Amino acid sequence: MTTATATTPRMKEKFQTEVWDMVRSEFGITNPMALPNLEKIVLTVGMGNQLDGTKLNPKAREQVISDLSLITGQRPIMKKAKKAVSNFKLRIGYEVGAMVTVRGDRMWEFFDRLVSLAIPRIKDFRGLKDTSFDGRGNYSFGITEQGIFPEIDMANATYMHGMNITLVFKNSTNEVTKASLKTMGFPFVKPVEKKKTKQA
Repeated sequence: MTTATATTPRMKEKFQTEVWDMVRSEFGITNPMALPNLEKIVLTVGMGNQLDGTKLNPKAREQVISDLSLITGQRPIMKKAKKAVSNFKLRIGYEVGAMVTVRGDRMWEFFDRLVSLAIPRIKDFRGLKDTSFDGRGNYSFGITEQGIFPEIDMANATYMHGMNITLVFKNSTNEVTKASLKTMGFPFVKPVEKKKTKQA
């Protein structure tokens, strides 16, 4: 009887070889315990605009849960309001969004699909901003519709929604994360080259 051996996700293998080699040479980090690592990816969908009285629109709620489950391979949790806002008729405990946190091999497989398949499908895509860091090496960006993910069939979607995606790094800084993501082929916007002016 033969047992199947688990294969390492290609993005994880690339990170632990090419990225770590780059970090060692460019940033002088040689201690293996101090090398940066992608710890988790967090996806959040805000749904405050779908509140109907005290509950979310059932169809919108079901759509978001289904979409995040298909995209990440795990069921999201619903987030509840921690503060009451009278102007928006919002009370503590109302469901206002959904969140998924992916880790381990599932995270690396999601990251692979995100970079290779989903992001390039964004309409008129010219690159993601390379300034959306939080000062601790974590990077966040937003997308406007779930249809960029191949798993989602927009023909049957009843509710269109965007989401915020945060890449959470361990042992990193903004500069290290930015260089690491570039090495991984992350599609940052390309800097505009300044044209040289002719001197008279």
